[in-house]
Amino acid sequence: MNSEETTQKLAALDSLLDAERTALLNGELEKLASMLEDKENLILTLNSAEHRDLEALQRLDAKVKRNQLLLDGALEGIRSVARRMAALRRIKGSLETYDSTGKKRNVEMDAARAVEKRA
Repeated sequence: MNSEETTQKLAALDSLLDAERTALLNGELEKLASMLEDKENLILTLNSAEHRDLEALQRLDAKVKRNQLLLDGALEGIRSVARRMAALRRIKGSLETYDSTGKKRNVEMDAARAVEKRA
């Protein structure tokens, strides 16, 4: 790959990393999957090329690290929501209480019954 092609690939990866950041910040996680193959191909191509522009590579490295932090945060947020939803499902079917001796007691709730509120 010649110098001009390498410069074009660097610019394409730079643009793609900016688009990835925007998708992460906007919560558009579905867009990340479509970007993955392009990103991998660009990185593979650039890894096999001779580089003279160390500054451009350092900028790209900083963007990759920045996006990785954003992605880690998004994944932790998803995990947190999943844990919370599991806890809510668990609570919905039972009630934990304590008896007069201080022992924990679990009261199962019948899902078919509902509490009716009247004004």
